Amino acid sequence: MHERKLVSQAKKHIALIAHDGMKQELLEWVDFNKGTLARHFLYATASTGKLIMENTGLPVSVLASGPLGGDLQIGAGIVEGKIDFLIFFWDPLEPQPHDPDVKALLRVAVLYNIPTASNRATADYLISSPLMESPYTRILPDFSHKIHREV
Repeated sequence: MHERKLVSQAKKHIALIAHDGMKQELLEWVDFNKGTLARHFLYATASTGKLIMENTGLPVSVLASGPLGGDLQIGAGIVEGKIDFLIFFWDPLEPQPHDPDVKALLRVAVLYNIPTASNRATADYLISSPLMESPYTRILPDFSHKIHREV
């Protein structure tokens, strides 16, 4: 197996996403952690990003709405090494019209070994980690043995 590594700098690139039923909870979490988040680069899908900017004053790079490709944009950022960290408060009780995109995003987050929180408790643990403020070398798992199959 060939091991690859990717270094995220002390100033992380953090993606923030929340389904409609979870936006208020994410907004409260962002506001509580505003001081820490202000030291990083923030990205969000459309309505989540606008809510964060309007309510906290934090600068956010706003992407497309989740159902219109924003989840896929975040996923592409992960693949390209531009997103280091994912906070995604998804609603476990509400089916989403773009569930395949959500599943693809979560799959890519695991494939590229980025810290991922899907609820407030996990997000609290991640953001309070001493690793949050320093460079971190992620080991990228080698899945080539699973994708190079004989036909």
